[in-house]
Amino acid sequence: ANVAGGTHHASPDGGAGYTIFNDLAVTANFLTNEILHKGSTPGIERVLVIDCDVHQGDGTAKFSTLWNDNRLATLSIHCASNYPHLKANSTYDIGLRDNCNDDEYLEILEDSVNRALSDVQPNFVLYDAGVDVYIHDKLGRLKVTEDGIRKRDRFVLEKCVGLEIPVAAVVGGGYDKDVDALARRHAIVHEEAAFVWRKFRRKLSPNE
Repeated sequence: ANVAGGTHHASPDGGAGYTIFNDLAVTANFLTNEILHKGSTPGIERVLVIDCDVHQGDGTAKFSTLWNDNRLATLSIHCASNYPHLKANSTYDIGLRDNCNDDEYLEILEDSVNRALSDVQPNFVLYDAGVDVYIHDKLGRLKVTEDGIRKRDRFVLEKCVGLEIPVAAVVGGGYDKDVDALARRHAIVHEEAAFVWRKFRRKLSPNE
């Protein structure tokens, strides 16, 4: 899990939405391009981006459309009425209603992630764990609590690791004048990554 990243609005045409270049697309391209990785990441043919930022990952979707070779699939679970107003075409677009709460959000998340993983059969997952879904986020429009964010992150990470799919997380968006509170929300994905690592490490090494 990274302490930054999730610059998902930047497209092949340039920067947008506070982002200069799209780190998710750049990573997916490196992982799946033998000329670039020179054998350092063998066997990765398909990358799935699971984007849970409150804003659609429109830039990442445009990279996927441009490449048109099945290397990159995108699942964007976002607030339908939020930025960008002109949406791109992700592989899977899940537009949520305003004021969507924990129960509704988590049910949709689980169904969407399960479907995308089953369909795409990715060799690698990039997870954008945006916390701007939070109920009091300045740019959010949803009503997801910190507990809901924690359950979301644990589900996505456990699902990937349980299927033996490597997963890397980025923190994505989050907007709050209280930077300490915002930092604590961004830290949730790191806490859950540590939890999942400990859980599956014990399963793999029961005598330790």
